[in-house]
Amino acid sequence: RIPITSPQALEDQYSPSRWSPRLDRDTIIDAHLAVTAAGTERARAMAQTLLHVPYGNGDGEKLDIYFPTDPSENFPVLVYIHGGYWQCLSKDDSGFAAPPLVSQGVAVVAVGYDTAPKGRWCSAKAAAAYVAWRPPTLPSALCSGHMDTMVLQVRRSLAFLLKRYPRIRGIYLCGHSAGAQLAAMVLSTDWTEFQVVPDIKGAVLVSGVYDLEPILHTYVNDALNMSREVAQRNSPMRRVTPAVPATCEVLVAVAQHDSPEFRRQSQEYSQALRKAGWSVSLLDLAGVDHFDIIEKLSEDSYILTQVSRRTVPRQ
Repeated sequence: RIPITSPQALEDQYSPSRWSPRLDRDTIIDAHLAVTAAGTERARAMAQTLLHVPYGNGDGEKLDIYFPTDPSENFPVLVYIHGGYWQCLSKDDSGFAAPPLVSQGVAVVAVGYDTAPKGRWCSAKAAAAYVAWRPPTLPSALCSGHMDTMVLQVRRSLAFLLKRYPRIRGIYLCGHSAGAQLAAMVLSTDWTEFQVVPDIKGAVLVSGVYDLEPILHTYVNDALNMSREVAQRNSPMRRVTPAVPATCEVLVAVAQHDSPEFRRQSQEYSQALRKAGWSVSLLDLAGVDHFDIIEKLSEDSYILTQVSRRTVPRQ
């Protein structure tokens, strides 16, 4: 663990926009949003889609489905969970990674969930887009933007998919940043209460946060308002379960230009999974930062795209 000498140093470690050599911190988030939005528009133009499919009652509880170019009766599904520090971005900009997969017979599902009120992570443009969004309505037992709720919503989205498409041939998870934490929490799910057991064959976790306690003392928690108990309960690092042999392969990917803390968390989480008997690989990607490590999934030649396609075998 690196020494954190001050509150500002801690905030810097958990501010991904500070670490990119490509763009300054004031423009990189807007650039990221523009790239993912354009990629999603292209994906929707070339693929057969089913958009805004509700899996629950909340306004954020919707899925976008990108079907394979030549679907069979059953096909594998990659479920993509977006990042945005649990405060920004949405499924509506999360289809950019679909083209290389749908062309190989894999369906891609972008999951929406109810994010927390916008915080300082959001850029001005992203914040404006969020404000324009209609506030979600959830059952009174749930709190919109609460970490417990977001984890539950992602789990429920998988249960919904299985019930709607019972012949799915294997589910593969892919999450970026905050989405990697949500995907990792899925791996520790007790599915008894959901009345289904997803056949999760693989997970690609990209530039994630797997221990939420350090961010309790940063600007990120201004919007999330997590207690220590909530942070611990929703930290994948603290929820690693013994692996069932040969059921799920996990790829933990991290960028060269992620912060040292993001890199440490990826390394330590992959080690914890391996110690618990999981089949896990750590991929340290050179020449990319926290943002283009995931943006480039739209490119056939990108190494993470190629590895993901090997992880998700075609029909």
